[in-house]
Amino acid sequence: MAEKRKSILSQLRERIAVDSVDVNDENIYKNIARGPGPGGGRDFRRPKDTKGTLLRILGYAGKRKSSIVFILLFMLISSGCSLLASYYLKPLIDDYIVPLITQESKDYTALAMQLLLLAGIYIVSAAATYFTSRSCMNLAQWATNALRKDLFSALQDLPITYYDAHTHGELMSRFSNDADNVQMCLEQGIVQFLSGIITFVGTIILMVTLSWRLFIITLITVALSFLLVRGIGKYSRILFKKQQSSLGILNGNIEEMLDGLKVVKAFSFEKRAKDAFGELNDEYRENSIFANFLGSIIFPTMNAIMNICYAVTAVLGGFMTLAGRFTIGSLGVYLNYIRQVTMPINMMSNQAINLFSAIAGAERIFAVIDHKPELDDGTVTLVSVNRADDGTLSESESGERTGLWAWKLPREDGGFEYREVQGSVRIEHVNFSYVPGKPILKDVTVWAKPGQKIAFVGSTGAGKTTITNLINRFYEIDEGRILFDGIDVRDIKKAALRRSLGMVLQDTNLFTGTVMENIRYGRLEATDEECVAAAKTANAHSFITRLPDGYDTMITGNGQNLSQGQRQLLAIARTAVAGHPVMILDEATSSIDTRTEKLIDRGMDTLMEGRTVFVIAHRLSTVRNADAIVVIEHGEIVERGSHEELLEQQGRYYMLYTGQSELE
Repeated sequence: MAEKRKSILSQLRERIAVDSVDVNDENIYKNIARGPGPGGGRDFRRPKDTKGTLLRILGYAGKRKSSIVFILLFMLISSGCSLLASYYLKPLIDDYIVPLITQESKDYTALAMQLLLLAGIYIVSAAATYFTSRSCMNLAQWATNALRKDLFSALQDLPITYYDAHTHGELMSRFSNDADNVQMCLEQGIVQFLSGIITFVGTIILMVTLSWRLFIITLITVALSFLLVRGIGKYSRILFKKQQSSLGILNGNIEEMLDGLKVVKAFSFEKRAKDAFGELNDEYRENSIFANFLGSIIFPTMNAIMNICYAVTAVLGGFMTLAGRFTIGSLGVYLNYIRQVTMPINMMSNQAINLFSAIAGAERIFAVIDHKPELDDGTVTLVSVNRADDGTLSESESGERTGLWAWKLPREDGGFEYREVQGSVRIEHVNFSYVPGKPILKDVTVWAKPGQKIAFVGSTGAGKTTITNLINRFYEIDEGRILFDGIDVRDIKKAALRRSLGMVLQDTNLFTGTVMENIRYGRLEATDEECVAAAKTANAHSFITRLPDGYDTMITGNGQNLSQGQRQLLAIARTAVAGHPVMILDEATSSIDTRTEKLIDRGMDTLMEGRTVFVIAHRLSTVRNADAIVVIEHGEIVERGSHEELLEQQGRYYMLYTGQSELE
């Protein structure tokens, strides 16, 4: 049983990249605990640059200097009034209460006035605390809002390679868990930490002022408490890390089993899944028991030690009072401070953990913000132009869409040259690799004349999609060049380049909104009539009109209320309304049944008319009418020609088309 358990845990740790629960391995504590549970969501990793990151967080808050001034002012008033109210008990007891005990004729007027004054101090303290909390909340919300804006803006400028290396869940945690930790730090952590320091220092000064002899006893007790708590806390931290690790593995197993529930049932894997979950759940329970036990005894231990200190101080202070070296008021206030002295320590300890957690989260946010943005040093832009009777082109002054596009090339004399967008694309001797030393494309040369339809076929991983990703500069080539209307794509601004390219991908993404709004996403200024015309072109109009609200039907959850084929048709309609001069269809009909495919073929012919089109398809029947078919294998072009020419050659394409070979 032990060997089975070890095997299961080892396999599951490998699935989530956790090899062991070595507490010195900082990489295993990456916010893996998302669900409920002790310590869930708390980051135990130490920040790399505490000072720099903290200053940067404060930099966001520092943009509202007036708010910071008010917060500091109210915080000082709150802490000062709290200390003053506690110390004011000394003259209240010695000068007003004790004399009343021996007076035959008791007059409570002076005492009442002093009590009212004390109440006023507490009211001022409460009001200052309220305004401090209110101001902190507003400042924290404002600063975190600005931080999230910068983070989202940075994500828009990052290259595709960054998203290849980071999961969506990892990036989403920056907006949720990490940003929330920063907000909590600004809202409570920093102010409470500073307030705790002020209160602690003030309390110590007042205790020394009252009696330095009694303070020595208190100091020894506090030092003993600190050493004891530090020892327990250090071991507790190790156990909490183990708890976090086991919880992460447990959550990873749950997520994996739920995602693959159909596979579990199809292969009768239920018993093994239950056994694996049971082992992981037991491990989490064991780690949680020890971690939470140590965590729960810290404060009772401190209270017990401070109670002993309180009793010893009360006895010694009582003898000092009887000997005339101490007043009753001083003793009462000092004993009250013994109760209070550990409160700011506890508060600072808790806030220190939250503060370091927030700084660690902020470091991850700033790592995204500071990441090198997508390279874009192009100077050529895309503009809408008018054609004069003599054929010269001029930029549309109003910026309105004329239906005629041109590249705007800067000249050395400071002027501009306008070159009409034709859709000519040349890929010349291109080499490319995602990982250095592992080439994906090798000396690839492909050309497409304006209006031609070029089809790419080949095995999975041969490099077909990679070629189209290089055309729109999702990735940068290693060698060679790609020309668009004779212009190197590296000289064209990426926004202009991509605005000239329409893409219909195999994986369709729809956004929350109506069907009409999703089609209009291709061109935001498109009219309803143009969107409907685009839907008809893609043969999507028929199914759209059968939806409950037609074009006003709401789409949610990436189009979960639509079939995969319907979602693909909407994606094609979205591209159609954009009117790009060059189109890239990457398995665009892969999710559409044969009948629907035949229906949209006619619409696609209209859509592709006059445009340069690159098509990637596994269904060879869809590329027979292409002007040229390019066969790619292992990153190299092995054949090129029309459907008939390639059949005559009886090479790789012939074997694929006749079924003698299959796409792998």
